[in-house]
Amino acid sequence: MKNKILFVLSLLFGLMFINAGLNKFFNYMPVPKDLPEKMQKMGMAFMEISWLMPLVGFAEVVGGLLFIFKRTRALGAIIIFPVMIGILLVNACTMPSGLPLTLALLAINLWVIYENRKKYLPMISKNGI
Repeated sequence: MKNKILFVLSLLFGLMFINAGLNKFFNYMPVPKDLPEKMQKMGMAFMEISWLMPLVGFAEVVGGLLFIFKRTRALGAIIIFPVMIGILLVNACTMPSGLPLTLALLAINLWVIYENRKKYLPMISKNGI
């Protein structure tokens, strides 16, 4: 049962990040009209750094694709983790109303990282090199 729940959550999580990443390239989702001013200013600042949004979008698409499949989920979780931290900080600083969803997504990401912890051990062990 746990594996089925993890698969469904991973599929939805991955699809959400693929969608968010593709939107950074194709801008097909409209910006909400009631976006707080702080969030608008932060978005404009991010756009000033011309390479940042394509980089984040690429990480979201690749990480989302990898997150869906069990074999590559551990790598996808590590790719998505810094993006999740950025999303958490943006929401905490500018739009706290987005924190519940952000924390739920972070929990899914951390769960996948925890479930795959044995795959990461060679990266941090003395004998892994």
